[in-house]
Order: sequence, then structure tokens, then C-alpha cells
Amino acid sequence: MNANLRRWMALVVVCFGQLMIMLDSTIVNVALPYIQRDLGFSQANLTWVVNAYLIAYGGFLLVAGRVGDLIGRRKVFLAGVFLFTVASVGSGFSQGADNLIVGRFLQGLGGSLSAGVIIAIIVTEFQRPAERAQAMSVFTLVIAGGGSLGLLAGGFLTEWINWHWIFFINLPIGVATLVLGAWLIEENEGLGLSQGVDLLGAVLITASLMLGVYGIVTATDYGWTSPHTLGLVGAALGLLAVFVLLESRLRNPLMPMRILGIRSLMGATGARALLFTGLFVNFFVGALYLQHGRGYSAFETGLAFLPTTLMIGVMSSGIAARLMARVGPRNLLMAGLAGIVAALTILSNAGPAAGYAPVLLAAYVLLGAGAGSSFLPLLTISMSEVPLRDAGLGSGFSNVVMQVGGALGLASITSISTSHAQGYAAFQMAYVLAALCVAAALVVVLAVLRTRNTDVVIREQAPVEEAA
Repeated sequence: MNANLRRWMALVVVCFGQLMIMLDSTIVNVALPYIQRDLGFSQANLTWVVNAYLIAYGGFLLVAGRVGDLIGRRKVFLAGVFLFTVASVGSGFSQGADNLIVGRFLQGLGGSLSAGVIIAIIVTEFQRPAERAQAMSVFTLVIAGGGSLGLLAGGFLTEWINWHWIFFINLPIGVATLVLGAWLIEENEGLGLSQGVDLLGAVLITASLMLGVYGIVTATDYGWTSPHTLGLVGAALGLLAVFVLLESRLRNPLMPMRILGIRSLMGATGARALLFTGLFVNFFVGALYLQHGRGYSAFETGLAFLPTTLMIGVMSSGIAARLMARVGPRNLLMAGLAGIVAALTILSNAGPAAGYAPVLLAAYVLLGAGAGSSFLPLLTISMSEVPLRDAGLGSGFSNVVMQVGGALGLASITSISTSHAQGYAAFQMAYVLAALCVAAALVVVLAVLRTRNTDVVIREQAPVEEAA
């Protein structure tokens, strides 16, 4: 097979893997009332259908990325897809609450293994900046569009078939991804395990992330200043400090400290976490607002968000890549973030009587245009100076910060808004706080990335040697 054709087909395969992960992040939300009724969940335990997935997904991302660098990213990606697919089928056949929670945890673990290496696979396959931008455009469409598509698919499957099919739908996608991935994805030459594996570091960082995410997602139930929350978050920070100390002294660490000195990675990753906080709030709060405030069904809620997905698709069709080549990723990113801030501001000022068209429709279109203009530059900037030997680590690090930061931001904003306001005013406050988070991302871009000519770095970037 032609090498160039193989690369683009491999891109489609890894995007299918990412699509399963993104669909699963939202498809469950609209089915929760049906799952609660059929499996006998209490209201308190129902949140674990979501939390079990988040804890496993956030806890293993960094380890997955580094393991891919060491033993081969294709192996890790396929292992993750296999586990995710099997866990999805098991979740679909669940007859009790405990079974589903275990299945969701295993789904999160499989998703972390796949997601931890996907960006690294793309960066390795597409080393020329122009081609990488095109590949990242496709990938960003899947990331951004998969969440709203999950709401639509979840509503359709739950209302017209039953909730079990929100999990069974992953089976054909997973099988196709496994078969095609084994055929089309080329394995990288891993750094190898000859110098030993940092097992202690893996245990420390995984435990730290899992405790941190657990503390975050349960903070709404126990309170942000409760001994439960403070104890878990404090323990997570303590384990993280021990991990950093350990990594700084090892010759073959799980996370080489040099990764923290890459300014473009750190700045873009911080901006990405703030941006996704704003977007997570929009989808979460927006779904509640449309269903409880306006009486939308689950399927109608998915349709309402469709303009956002369509605009992301339009921008990812090549428009964002061409604009980035013309004006530079930093300038395009700033314009996109400003558009998202404007959209969230419109939503915060839309009164209870405001019609879907033109107010909400305009906001969702603007949100999609801003997101479609932001994701590609963020991914491009974050990986622009990461050596190929550390691509999995850089990808995993960026995804961990995004996932944990987004979970922390969403939990914080919903907790603050519901404790300080009631009814529609709580929705308004949440949108205002989401807009402030995205505005903070814009400040990070202006402040942290201002001293390097990032546009020149990306346009002229030469492939980095695999050797250390």
C-alpha cells in the first residue's frame, strides 16, 4: 500500500478510537434517569456511573502515554480499544448497579490507554507542519463534535430503543478499529525497558490522579471545605510532590522533568484546560437548562447543540488549517477564544423567555466557530517543540491536565453557581464563570506564549530525531 495513503487511513482509525471515547463522555448523561429506574440506583449512587469513568480515565492517562513511548504506541492503543470495547459490551449487559459501575471504570481505563497515545501517533505519522495541521483538523473535529453527537445519539437510542444500546453501539466501532488499527498503524521504535521500568513512579502518579479526581467529583456531595475533600486533595498533592521528587532523581523516570521546561507545551496545556472547563460547563449546564428550564426532550437537546458541531465541522474541513497557515496559530487561537467568550456571554444574558432562534442559535453557532478555530492551534502549539521520543508523554500530560482541569472547573463552577443562586440565576452565573475561564485561557496565551515566535517555530519545525 502507498505509504501516504496508509498514513491517512491510519488517521481515520485512531479517530474512530477517539470518537468512541468522546461519544461515551456524554452519551450516558441523557440516559441516567432510565438507568436509575431499571438498575435501582439511589440518587447519590447514580453519579458513580459518570464518576467511575472519570476517575479511571484521568488516573491512567499519563502512564499510558509514557508506556506508549517505551514499548510502542500501537500496542497501547489497540490494548485500550480492546478493553474499552469489551467493557462497553459488559456495561450494556449490566443487570445491577455494581456491574455497571465496574464496567464504567474499565471503560475509563481502556479510554485512557487509547487517548494517551493518539496525539503521539498523529504527531509521529505527520511530521511536516502542513500535513500535521490537516491531520489535527480531522482529529479536533472528532474531539469537539463527538461530545454533542453523543447527546444526540444518547437521546435517540434511549428514547427509541433502550439505554443498553448506548454501550452496544461501541462494539462494531471497536471491532473495526482493532482490525484496521493492527493493519494500518505503524509501530514506533520504543525506547525500551532495558534500563528498567519506573513502577514506583507509575503507582505514585496514578494514585495521585485518582485520589485527586475522586476528591473533585465528590466535592459537591461533601463540600469543598469538608475533611473528606481537603483530605483527598491534600493526599493527592502529597503523592504528586513525592512523585516529582522521585522523578528528578531517577535516570530512567516515568516523566522526565525536561518536559516541564517546554514553554509551548505548558502554556498551551494550561489554556486548553481552561478552555475545556468553559466548554464542559456549556454542555453540562446547557443540557440541564434546555431539559429542565425549557422542557426539551433528550433528543431535542442533542438537536439544539447540533449547530455547534456543524460549525466545528465546517472549520475543521480545512478552513482552520488554511487560516492558521495564513495568520499563524497564536493569532487564530486568540480570535477563537474571543469568539467563545462572546458566545458564553450571550448565553448568560439570554432571558428565560428568549427563543431558540435567533439568540441561542447565534450563540451556539459562534461557540462552534470559536471552538473550531481554537482546538487545532492549541494542539499544534502544545506539540510543536516536544521531541518525538517524548510525544506520548507530552500527549498524555496535555490530556491529563485537560481532563483533571476540566473536571475541577466543572465541579467548582456548578457548586458555586448552585450555592449562590437558584433557578435561572444559577444557570446565568455558571455561564458567566465559564466565560471567565475561557477569558483566562486567552490571558495565558497572551502572557505565556508571548515571548516566543510560535508561528515561526511551527512553520519551520523540522522533524525531531528519535534518538535521545
